Amino acid sequence: MDKKIDLSKPVYDLVKQYPELTDIMVELGFSEITKKVLLNSVGKFMTIPKGAAMRGIAMTDIVMALQKHGFTLAGEQPSGAQSGMTGLKYAPNERNEKLKSYLKRLGKGESLESVRADFKAEFSDVEAAEIMQAEQELMAEGTPLREVQQLCDVHSALFHGATREEQIMNAEREVAASVDRTEQAHAMAASHAQEAAALLAVDGHPVQTFMRENQALETLLAEAFNAAENRTSVDELLPRLREIGIHYAKKGDLLFPHLKVKYHISGPSQVMWTIDDEIRDELASLAKNANHDDAWWQRFKEVCVRMKEMIYKENNILLPICVANFTEDEWHNLYQDSKDYAPCFGITPHEWPAAEAKKRIIPQHEGEIVMPGGHLTLEQLITMLDTLPMEITFVDADNFNRYFNDGEKAFKRPSMAIDREVFSCHPPKIEPMVRAIISDLRAGKRDQLPIWMEKNGKPYLVNYMAARDKAGNYVGTVEVVQDMSFAKDHFLPSK
Repeated sequence: MDKKIDLSKPVYDLVKQYPELTDIMVELGFSEITKKVLLNSVGKFMTIPKGAAMRGIAMTDIVMALQKHGFTLAGEQPSGAQSGMTGLKYAPNERNEKLKSYLKRLGKGESLESVRADFKAEFSDVEAAEIMQAEQELMAEGTPLREVQQLCDVHSALFHGATREEQIMNAEREVAASVDRTEQAHAMAASHAQEAAALLAVDGHPVQTFMRENQALETLLAEAFNAAENRTSVDELLPRLREIGIHYAKKGDLLFPHLKVKYHISGPSQVMWTIDDEIRDELASLAKNANHDDAWWQRFKEVCVRMKEMIYKENNILLPICVANFTEDEWHNLYQDSKDYAPCFGITPHEWPAAEAKKRIIPQHEGEIVMPGGHLTLEQLITMLDTLPMEITFVDADNFNRYFNDGEKAFKRPSMAIDREVFSCHPPKIEPMVRAIISDLRAGKRDQLPIWMEKNGKPYLVNYMAARDKAGNYVGTVEVVQDMSFAKDHFLPSK
């Protein structure tokens, strides 16, 4: 079957349609096509003719290679294939080296204004992915991680107003009819930026929630800067600012590791994560210090500036990179995982119907027990349960003993009691109490019943808990017995 290729389409779309095109393009000299980050960002507005013009590759060679592999040209073809791409003064590898040179100059102490002047003279705009890649390569070349972390805020200040994502989003918001964008920016707006804007408009989408939280934080920071200027009380404001810990925890748990492990984008986890921790620690330290002297107010103002800079980096670098890479299923999973975190800054995440309607697919692992929280071999599961410092009993919905974990027990559980009705395991005087407890748990009158007691001179906590499925149906009772001597020894003062 004839394979038709439209050279006016972005490289991203062509590779998605014809995966074998990747190897062909590499043979022709387009090595960056194998880098997923670049393919998912630059590739969404770059066409083959424009890339050929930048690299000085003859279109005749490209057409011959495509025909050799069974492709024919179709659709409206771009004119002037050998002409350069407006707004791109450097090829991708040259752009990267140039960006790194600016960051190196900042690292050597050159003023931000001087470096920014040269940057603006050479670049009309820059990709979020390019910024992150430049920082990653600096570290790979030996620049200490600590140095990159310390200059993180200065780096972002260098690119203020210059990221393509920021320019396009501002144009979307202002609906600037007079905007005369370059062909490159128009292509970007038609692909990646429009995709990002669409996600921001999706009610309940994690990107929307992150952005709403940042908007709320912007409002709080305005109050903070005003308080610092006028030295007014921040007793109520500071605890609200410290809710940034929830926002940063979501980034650290949900975004950074996934970018690093799945997409090999380690910059955010190496740089932003540390900055987040420093901001949290500084806010905690300020909250503990009741002496609001000049030094305290200076520290307060500085940490607020860092928080404001982090908002910029999230909105214009981190989130666009996530949008360029994460799949729909990954966003669905991230939405579900986000439910484990408390709201911050008064922002309650909206419900995302598409994610709610889609059940999470749990990959199967042969020979293992697969659960929503992970997968274990039977041996691992048994060992884990037996290692827990407590005696565990599970009684099913029909009141039969189904499981005891192994190990030394203060309350003996003979193996012969398995598959016996639980009431038969208690003396007559105790049986009515056991029946009442299970009856209350089953009926929903209570979810648990903790009982403290002493046995053989040791304090024990015996907790009876109702086990319910996701729909709230009663599936059994869990009894947990725990020796609490460790707590007694830990909390009581020594004599």
